[in-house]
Amino acid sequence: EGAPDYPDPGTWWSMIQKYKVTIFYTSPTALRMAKKYGDTWPNKYDLSSLKVLGTVGEPINPEVWEWYNQVIGKKRRPIIDTWWQTETGGFMIAPTASDLVTLKPGSATLPMPGIDADVVDELGQPMPANTKGYLVIKKPWPGMTIGIYGDQARFQEVYWSKFPGMYYPADYAVKDEDGYFWLLGRADEVLNIAGHRVGTAEIESAAVTLPEIAEAAAIGVHDDIKGEGIVVFAILKTGVTPTDNLAHKVITRVREEIGKFVTPQGVYFVEKLPKTRSGKIMRRVLKAIVEDKPVGDVSTLEDAAAVEQIKQRYHATQPTT
Repeated sequence: EGAPDYPDPGTWWSMIQKYKVTIFYTSPTALRMAKKYGDTWPNKYDLSSLKVLGTVGEPINPEVWEWYNQVIGKKRRPIIDTWWQTETGGFMIAPTASDLVTLKPGSATLPMPGIDADVVDELGQPMPANTKGYLVIKKPWPGMTIGIYGDQARFQEVYWSKFPGMYYPADYAVKDEDGYFWLLGRADEVLNIAGHRVGTAEIESAAVTLPEIAEAAAIGVHDDIKGEGIVVFAILKTGVTPTDNLAHKVITRVREEIGKFVTPQGVYFVEKLPKTRSGKIMRRVLKAIVEDKPVGDVSTLEDAAAVEQIKQRYHATQPTT
C-alpha cells in the first residue's frame, strides 16, 4: 500500500478502520517510526476491529511493546512476538495461546510445540538463566529446510558447523528463570569493545529508552585502544530539537544500561536511517559513511536519498562525546 507515513502518518490506522482489519503484523522498526509521530494519529481512528497484534524481524524493546499494547491494542489485544527465519519454515518461538501464556514485554515467550530451543555458550553447553548466549535448535522440526540449492556445503557450514548436531541461526538470546526467550539480535552484528562482546541491538535498545528518541542504530568504528568504538545515529520524535545536551543524555543512558565500556564516541541525530524495504537497518551503510568509504550496493534501500542526508548531517556535525 506504499509508505506507512504517506500521505500522512495515519495511513495504516485509516486502513484498519476502513477495511476492519483484524490482524496487524509488522516490524519493531515500523512501530518505532509510528511511535515517533505520537499517539494523536492512531487515536484519530477506530482500531476496535483488531483482534491480534504481531511483531517480527528483529527484537522489540519493552518501551515500544508497551506503546503497541496501550495505544494500538488498547490493552485488550495480544501481541504475538514471533521469532523465526525463512529457513525454519514457520514460527519457532512465539506465544501460542495468549489466554494461557502470560506475555512479557519484549519477550517472544516460549518455543512452539515440538521445538526444542536453548541458549548455549561457545562450547554448546546450556547457559544459566538470564545469561546471554547463542540461540540453538536442538532437534529436527517439521518445515525445516534441508539444504541450499546447488550449495549444500554452504548450508552445512553456515547452520550446522558451529554447534554440531544443533541448528545455529546466528542470533543472541537470553532465557529467563521462567524459560522465556529474549532475542538480542544477530550474533554477527556484534561489537568487540575492550574485550567485551556487545550486540548492536542492546545498545540501540538502551538509547530508545529515552522518551526523546524514536529510533537508533549503533555501529562499530576502529579504536586504537578499545579495538572498536561506538557511534550512534538516532532519530528524534516529532517536535524534539537536537542538542548537545540530548546527545549527552544518550551517551549517559547507554553507559547506565550496559556499562562504561560501551560509552559511545559520538551521537548523530538524523531524519532517516538507511533501511531495506522490509524495514531492516543497513548498518554497513552507516559504517561506510563514518569510515569515508564507498557505501556499495544500495539497490535494496527503501529510500536511497537517506544516504546523502546522513552524509551531510554526519560531516556537518561535530560529534558529542
